Amino acid sequence: MGGNDQDGYYCTICGGIPPDKINIKQILVDGKETGIDKLDWIIAEVRKLKLSDDTVITEELLKRTRALNYVPTKKAKEYGEALLKAYKNPGD
Repeated sequence: MGGNDQDGYYCTICGGIPPDKINIKQILVDGKETGIDKLDWIIAEVRKLKLSDDTVITEELLKRTRALNYVPTKKAKEYGEALLKAYKNPGD
């Protein structure tokens, strides 16, 4: 493995993400298991904002999720609902 915390880590053989650095969790989006990279971090960052409005929480979750994952525009609402559920029910 090459790289560092500042520039990111990569496999020195294939150049991809090393398996021990993949941090993908599954949530149900529109009835389908969907992997979200760094979901725990995303939720923790939004919790730090101490928001109470579900709409604002959902927007913040989607903003951070989109920065690290592909979220299809046509499924944004479904992703938002699934992310809010994961936010409200940790450990499900």
